[in-house]
Amino acid sequence: MGDTEESIRIFEENRSRLLGLAYRILGIMVEAEDAVQDTCVKWLKADHADIRTPAAWLTTVCTRRAIDMLRAAHKSRVDYFGIWLPEPVRTAETSGAVEDAELASSLSTAFLLMLERLSPKERAAYLLYDVFSQPYSVIADTLDIEEAACRKLVSRARGHVSKEDIRHSPSKQAQEKLLRAFHGAIESGETDTLAGLLSEDIKLASDGGGKVIAVPKIVVGKRRILRFISRGLHRAWAGAKPVLTELNGRVSAIYTDDDGTISTLSFEYDKDGLGAYIYIVRNPDKLTALDTQERLV
Repeated sequence: MGDTEESIRIFEENRSRLLGLAYRILGIMVEAEDAVQDTCVKWLKADHADIRTPAAWLTTVCTRRAIDMLRAAHKSRVDYFGIWLPEPVRTAETSGAVEDAELASSLSTAFLLMLERLSPKERAAYLLYDVFSQPYSVIADTLDIEEAACRKLVSRARGHVSKEDIRHSPSKQAQEKLLRAFHGAIESGETDTLAGLLSEDIKLASDGGGKVIAVPKIVVGKRRILRFISRGLHRAWAGAKPVLTELNGRVSAIYTDDDGTISTLSFEYDKDGLGAYIYIVRNPDKLTALDTQERLV
């Protein structure tokens, strides 16, 4: 494994998985890419003669780097102007298999926001165990803790995760129907059709990062949100064009105008398939890489 070409081949075989793990830990794609790049540099400099399982070695290095970056980012997220939302990422089409659906749900905005409640080590332990199916012994080595402590981390994280039901995902046709109704309401200012597709206690969160206009607090309730759409977005997004695509495991819309991408729009759903949460990302720092992103799984 001393050959550089072979080392690069092994890293590339693992790169997509590492990127998916780092993004789930950090919630920001550019930071995840940095963590993976740092892992690559260490891998190419490492003495491979002592590395029995390259995939495990790479996972350990990438996880530890992502945890360090997450700790460093904590203050900036606490001081963030307005509502912080994860950077939207393009996701691959799933085959429909149960394991694919579970993997996709772990990329949803609701899931990533729920992970924000966990400590960095809790987050990493939970993701490695429940999403990437790593055994406790391996996770304990990765996090440099005892296996008993690792089990406690996962158990504690599960306690937080289970409080939120983030697994409802209606058919793609139903998701597209809601997005088209939303855009119809923006274009016309009429919200009757859209109203029937939203839950009564729906919430709306908008992330402008202090760089563009966005609603500074979460808007709660169907009536208030419909008023916001008919009076606010109807004027503000006049002429903007939506392109339907898959972001974070959900059918979503990327809105563009003459100046380029201005926003992404996505939904989470309740058990009846009604829109339960609207996520609007307008922070330009989180939109610039959408056209060149690798699709995550």
